[in-house]
Amino acid sequence: MQEEPEASKRRRELSHVETGPGSARARMVDVSEKDSTPRRALARARVRFPADLLRRVLEDGGPKGPIEEVARVAGILAAKRTGELIPMCHPLGLDHVEILFEESGDRLEIHCRASCHGRTGVEMEALTGAAIAALTVIDMTKALDPSISIECVELLEKSGGKSGVWRRST
Repeated sequence: MQEEPEASKRRRELSHVETGPGSARARMVDVSEKDSTPRRALARARVRFPADLLRRVLEDGGPKGPIEEVARVAGILAAKRTGELIPMCHPLGLDHVEILFEESGDRLEIHCRASCHGRTGVEMEALTGAAIAALTVIDMTKALDPSISIECVELLEKSGGKSGVWRRST
């Protein structure tokens, strides 16, 4: 009997991959048997500005208006529509989405907190909200300097379901 190749074993263990002879196909996981529990996630996006530009934009506004408020609305809207944007995400009825901004030198940190009571986590909703808020900040300020960039988009913590609580180590 021939042993299964290691790559095939790994694919078989992935919840969103259906394996068949010589191929793998993406699939949406059936969560109907999972317990509905409180789910929470916190994600961060970091936008880097050239020296002294961030403070000026936060005080005076960008060329397209108040960057934080427009980015906040964009991030909330994106989090709510994650299931439409990312193919294998389940559409979730979010109970709460919050977008917060924190100035840190020449960086703007954007935090997105998402929560719901459901059968699957809200990590992608939090990440999507943070990412779209960051992209909106760039859109609102790109006329001032094309070097404004997103440094990272990352999950900071999540809770709920069987896996419990996870926090990014510092």
